Amino acid sequence: MMNKLYPLKFQPVFREKIWGGDKIKTVLGKDFAPLPNCGEVWVVSGVEGNQTLVENGFLEGNELNELVEIYMGDLVGDAVFEKHGNVFPLLIKFIDARDWLSIQVHPDDELARKRRIGNGKTEMWYIIEADAGSQLISGFGKKVTRNQYLEHLKNKTLGDIVNFETVTAGDVFYMPSGRVHALGPGILLAEIQQTSDITYRIYDWDHTDDHGNVRDLHTEEALDAIDFNVYPDYKITYRQRPNETVNVVDSEYFTTNFLELSKPIHRDLNMLDSFVLYICVSGSANLVYYEHQKISLKTGDAVVVPAVMDELIIQPDHISKFLEVYVK
Repeated sequence: MMNKLYPLKFQPVFREKIWGGDKIKTVLGKDFAPLPNCGEVWVVSGVEGNQTLVENGFLEGNELNELVEIYMGDLVGDAVFEKHGNVFPLLIKFIDARDWLSIQVHPDDELARKRRIGNGKTEMWYIIEADAGSQLISGFGKKVTRNQYLEHLKNKTLGDIVNFETVTAGDVFYMPSGRVHALGPGILLAEIQQTSDITYRIYDWDHTDDHGNVRDLHTEEALDAIDFNVYPDYKITYRQRPNETVNVVDSEYFTTNFLELSKPIHRDLNMLDSFVLYICVSGSANLVYYEHQKISLKTGDAVVVPAVMDELIIQPDHISKFLEVYVK
C-alpha cells in the first residue's frame, strides 16, 4: 500500500506579470511572496524549466515528467503515454488579470512542429470571478482579410474587428489554436491547455515594464497561425446540474466535465485510459481513495489522479465546484 500510486498535488509555480494582481493570494489563498504581484500560478506543469514538484506522499519532491517516465501508463494511461511519451500532456493554471493581457494567438500542432517549437496550444478558460462589466476577447467579430487585419494592426484599431464578451463567474470559453484572444481586467480564471508555452503576441496595448520597455510582438509569426473566420458562438453553453457530471468541453486534446456537489459522489474511473485531474474552482472537499485514505482540495487546488486508480469518492464541504479533466 505504501508504494502504490496515489492522487498527486504539486508545489505551485508563481509567475509575476505586468498585468498581474493579488487575487491568487486573496481569493485562492496562495502566498506568492516575495513577488509584488502574480499573474499566473501553474499548479500542474510538465513544461521544461517550469515543472511542478510533488508536495504530498512518498513521491514528494519529484518532478512531474520524471514520474511519467517512471510510471508511464500507470500514471497517465497507456494510450496517453504512447502518444505523448515522457511529457505530461496538460498544463493547469490560474490567471488573475488586473489589466488587459496582450491580444495573442497560439499555433496549432502542425505549425508548431513545422517550426520545431514543440506542441501547439489549445486551451479553455473557466471564469472563477469577474468584476462587473469585465470583458475578454475571443475571435473576430467581423470577417476581415489578411490585409485588412494588418491595416487594423498598423493603426492600432484591432478593437474594431475582434469579438468582445462580457463575462460572469461560471462562463466557459474554448480557445482552439488559431483563435485570437485576450483576457481583460477584473477576471480570475482556471485555464486548461496543452503542454506548451508558445504565444504569439499580436498587440500589447502599449504596455511597458518598470523600466519603460515594451514587450516584443510577433506579427509575422502570428500571421500563419491566425484563424480569420467568424463564428456564431464563442462562449460554451452548458447547464449546471447539482450532484451530476456535466460535460463542458470534449476535444481531441482534453475532455472537461463540471461538477457542482452538495453531497458525496462516487466516480468510477475504470473505463478511462487516462489520468484524471480534479480542479477545485469553489469550496472544498476530500477525495477518498483506497477505501479510507483522503486528500483535501480547496479553491485553487488541483490533483492528478493516476490512471491506475479505478474509483474514488468526492466528499464536499458544503456546496463545492470542480472541473474534472482527462485525455481520450
